[in-house]
Amino acid sequence: MQQKIRREDALDYHAKGRPGKLEVIPTKEYSTQRDLSLAYSPGVAEPCLAIEANPDDAYKYTAKGNLVAVISNGTAVLGLGDIGASASKPVMEGKGLLFKIYADIDVFDIELNTKDVDEFARTVKILEPTFGGVNLEDIKAPECFEIEERLKRDLNIPIMHDDQHGTAIVSGAALLNALELVNKRIETAQFVFLGAGAAAISCARQYVALGAKTENIVMFDVNGPLRADRTDLNEIMRVFATSRDINSLADAFAGADVFVGLSKGNIVNQELIRSMAKDAIVFAMANPNPEISYEDAMACRPDIIMATGRSDYPNQVNNVLGFPYIFRGALDVRATEINEAMKLAATYALADLAKKSVPDIVNLAYGQDNMIFGRTYILPKPVDPRLLATVAPAVAKAAMESGVARQPIADWDVYEQQLARRLGHDNQISRVILTKAKTNPKRVVFADAENLKVLKAAQQVRDDGIAYPILLGETSKIQHIIKESGLDLGQIPIIDPRAPEQSELIQRFADIYFNKRKRKGVNATEARKLMYYRNYFGAMMVETGEADALISGLTRSYPDTIRPALQVIGKEPGVQKVAGMYILLTKRGPLFFSDTTVNFNPTADEIVEITEMTARTVERFNVKPRIALVTYSNFGSAKGEDAEKMNRAVEILQKRNPDLIVDGEIQAHLAFNTELLEQNHPFSKLVGEGANTLIFPNLSAANIAYNLMSEAAGFDAIGPILLGIRKPVYVLQLGSSEREIVNMVAIAVVEAQGK
Repeated sequence: MQQKIRREDALDYHAKGRPGKLEVIPTKEYSTQRDLSLAYSPGVAEPCLAIEANPDDAYKYTAKGNLVAVISNGTAVLGLGDIGASASKPVMEGKGLLFKIYADIDVFDIELNTKDVDEFARTVKILEPTFGGVNLEDIKAPECFEIEERLKRDLNIPIMHDDQHGTAIVSGAALLNALELVNKRIETAQFVFLGAGAAAISCARQYVALGAKTENIVMFDVNGPLRADRTDLNEIMRVFATSRDINSLADAFAGADVFVGLSKGNIVNQELIRSMAKDAIVFAMANPNPEISYEDAMACRPDIIMATGRSDYPNQVNNVLGFPYIFRGALDVRATEINEAMKLAATYALADLAKKSVPDIVNLAYGQDNMIFGRTYILPKPVDPRLLATVAPAVAKAAMESGVARQPIADWDVYEQQLARRLGHDNQISRVILTKAKTNPKRVVFADAENLKVLKAAQQVRDDGIAYPILLGETSKIQHIIKESGLDLGQIPIIDPRAPEQSELIQRFADIYFNKRKRKGVNATEARKLMYYRNYFGAMMVETGEADALISGLTRSYPDTIRPALQVIGKEPGVQKVAGMYILLTKRGPLFFSDTTVNFNPTADEIVEITEMTARTVERFNVKPRIALVTYSNFGSAKGEDAEKMNRAVEILQKRNPDLIVDGEIQAHLAFNTELLEQNHPFSKLVGEGANTLIFPNLSAANIAYNLMSEAAGFDAIGPILLGIRKPVYVLQLGSSEREIVNMVAIAVVEAQGK
């Protein structure tokens, strides 16, 4: 059932704290008088003069290039009708919020108290210098068509009436995928539309642009079917007037392939749905109640593919899949308009994304184990983190190819990195790692292959050219999961250490292991027995060159996973202690935390070793390490074991590595607050840029800090990365996501390339 929202809760939500849902915050410094003089008089005169000389400099010196106006007169508010301009303001603020959280686009909502087309159009027209784009919202038909056409003709910035085009773009993607699943061609499909307003007309236009035939469309308004002999149709509606002998819904539904509902709830019965063609497609998109309920439609026709506008049923047609990313792409190339090519590009991009493997974060959000392309999944979900980097570039490319882009994108890799940073996830590090891994993929053995997440990650790294996976586990179990989940792992090898055909390899591994451990309490029988365990078997594959790296730990404790690797592969020459490091992807850039997983209470000398290993690893990611040894004390301000230990470690590090930027002991906040650090400790090596690498005094502090940053602050994490082991072995945290596993594989491949 759809979640019930109490009136009191809704009102409290909008009124609590600062009323409304949006605020304006400064993007430049403002704490000093000099800052204010630069922001306003007299400093502001310089950008004003620059813009006067070159109007396009408004995109450089002001917010214009990232600012969209959401404009309405409140005459057709979804589910509420003509409630007026003032009453529509909460909806427009909400639209602004969606723009911001999904595409980092700033919004001013503007409510115009007029129903006059001339007055509305002129008002928006004279606002053009302020905005980079205009999103028209909740304006009734037919006025909305004329307003949009006038503004597109008169303005030189992107204009879109989302009620028309948003639904058309998103449902168009759903239509393409649904037709593919039932093996029908759009050119021959028969359509019946219930509703002839702005959204319905725009959907019909979009479907025609995708290949549908106008003569195969029958559309209904409140007065019945739009027929060629009707005299009350406007020019826009007349395009879809049928010459067929259609007099009722029953006539139109009989044998139809596609039903598109954009009218009101509960006006289509089961008999009409039963009369449709085999494998019918039912888009009942009225909100909050569809034209026919999902339960009723599926009960009478289990062969249909159904979509609604509701989030509590499969295949939600949600405009948020479109408008944030369409405007993002349009703004980023300074498009002069949003044209048909750009809208089609968005439709095709959405359709294609739905066919790709679904990230774990999306499955988790919807309480499912494994959504795959099919009858109940024909559209991406709004929480899919790939939408921005998929739809916006597609729209931008279409703008460039159709000649409406004033600032074409030259480097698409850089652009995708910019898009990632807009949502607070600086993926530059992970992108560098992934790109490097693809240059020379290595064989990676997965010790936990009887797990859906692992198998999905294996498929992704194989498909993306990151690695050549090898799966360890019981063959029948793995093949069953593959089949049940609709995965395609092709020729990826599956090895069951307990299978009889592996007996010879087991004995070879056991002999090698026995020779390594025979003076450490292991006999030949125990050595052979251990080789049946996947962590030992996998580690031995890496040791003997049968594989290049091992990934394990998803379903086992950290010590149980790391012990076999240390016993079979061992530490790098000269290393006394291995350590674990995490990378946290934050808005300020990547942060490196060590040691988060291995050493309970390292000595000063061990801290030195951990720091040096961490620094070398950070440099491998093309980042210059700026290291803070953190504790509760600032440069001797407090006594105690941890403070003295970290102080002693810094002394040793600075003597042994004079070029290394490392300092401490220091409190964590000072490692980042460079202004406060300079005021109080101007001698520190961290003055200026602050730290990007933190070394902790013990495992408890490191693990607490990592978990708080990743869970409470919501930063993406990569790790733990095992430092100091001779060959690449990576131990996953219990419950790691598919995305985290892929990142770990890429790091393992990069390390294997180096070794």
